Amino acid sequence: MRHHDTDGFVVRGRAPLTRRGPRAMAAATAIALGATLLTACADSDAGSTAGKDGLVSVTVGSGDNIFDLPMKVADAQGYFRKHGLKVKFVSVTAATGPAALQSGSVQFLNSSPTGFLSALAKGVPEVAIGADGLGNPLGIVVSKKFADAHKLTDSTPGEQVAKALAGSTGGASSANTKAEASTFLKSHDVDPGKVKWVSLPSPAANKAALTSGQIDWFITSEPTPLSIQQSGDGVVVVDPERFPDWTAEQSGYGELVVARKDYVGKNAATAKKFVAAIQDATAYMNAHVDDTELLDIAKKAMPGTADEVLRDSLKQPGWPTSAAMKDEEWQKTLDFVNGLGVLTKKMTVTADDWTNEYAPSGGGS
Repeated sequence: MRHHDTDGFVVRGRAPLTRRGPRAMAAATAIALGATLLTACADSDAGSTAGKDGLVSVTVGSGDNIFDLPMKVADAQGYFRKHGLKVKFVSVTAATGPAALQSGSVQFLNSSPTGFLSALAKGVPEVAIGADGLGNPLGIVVSKKFADAHKLTDSTPGEQVAKALAGSTGGASSANTKAEASTFLKSHDVDPGKVKWVSLPSPAANKAALTSGQIDWFITSEPTPLSIQQSGDGVVVVDPERFPDWTAEQSGYGELVVARKDYVGKNAATAKKFVAAIQDATAYMNAHVDDTELLDIAKKAMPGTADEVLRDSLKQPGWPTSAAMKDEEWQKTLDFVNGLGVLTKKMTVTADDWTNEYAPSGGGS
């Protein structure tokens, strides 16, 4: 049920106190009941029911990269509960997340713009309802053996790195990350067709293939590349600092909170609560990116990841203080994604595809 505007009700003054008759009392009771129902309509949905604890349960698709952290922060900091939600996390990958969303096994999903636009190109009825990350925190990590053979370090110039990757075997767990690596190669006049590509289902599979020697390098989001470098099994040779094309400033790229159109149509209040909790989380992360408290939350969300890796990974994306999206950012993102060549057709977006209806005004708390 949609929110109602109550600003039109104005109390202009108080009448003298008098004894009320039955009709007056009945009218007052009806007005009070109406106000209660109005508030209930504003905070409830046709498709959602609160449990005995007063919280609405939702299931969220979550991966293992740094862009999924806002959802874990929202949970750890109590923002979901503050907004009346109880969240269950389900592990998904770039490949399985969209299917989980469409099947209804998850109600909300973090999605890259490429994944979102790919779904739209296929006619999948998704809608972006908020932004929860900026930039593209990718890393290209080569094996220790490959780094030694080609004399590559974490400070080797990009042109030298690109030439070394020509004729190598590279791994990617999505069409998007493969295209991002190809963008880097082409920027240094290296034909991506000279790379033997291996498609692997997840960053964890990439890591296993690298350490076993099946591939020479792979590209994925942090913290996996930095973790491999920290363990001594590889070297991160490309990141957004060394290849600014991946930054939000140049690409418009980021991370989106996505849901099905039919779900938010029936559960507008729940969608608003969810985006509000995520905005609280990203605003908190923006203000506390160097703090131990945020690091502790990240450690619990990504167990086994070294502190220094998490610190560096947290600083790569931008964490927005508002979940609201902008037309100019979308245009920059469209130009970037269409330029990757991974979509079946050149995409545009309309007011039916993304909305700020569910984003709180005034930024995060």
